[in-house]
Amino acid sequence: MKRRELLIGTGALLMSLFTNKVFAASTMQHHTYGKKFENLINSGLNCVKKGEACIQHCIAHFGDASLAECAARVQEMLPICKTLSELATYESRHLKEYMKVCIQVCKDCEKACRVHENTHVPCKECADACARCISECEKVLAAL
Repeated sequence: MKRRELLIGTGALLMSLFTNKVFAASTMQHHTYGKKFENLINSGLNCVKKGEACIQHCIAHFGDASLAECAARVQEMLPICKTLSELATYESRHLKEYMKVCIQVCKDCEKACRVHENTHVPCKECADACARCISECEKVLAAL
């Protein structure tokens, strides 16, 4: 083996090792991103999940006018909680202020759904999810 081939091979090996370390480090950062507010993210997504089931239930009982307020508040809550989860995932600098809005919207939704919690299971589940989201927002706000 010539000296030149040895130097080229050693350089390629070192470059390969360096590239692997950089890739591994960048991959590790992506695995931890969004973990800071994991409970907040999950509570927001749970609101969306339970809210969509509640809306579907309201649609199935379309003739029942008593569900109109519940459906309206849930429709307001859905995009708010979805965005809450996204902002928490991105660790947005606007998260703190956004949580204050989310708390109010979730309180309105919870109140409207609680009216039906004894007769409509999806409404109770949605109200419970909103209560958990409110609680989680308040915990995070207290910690920030």
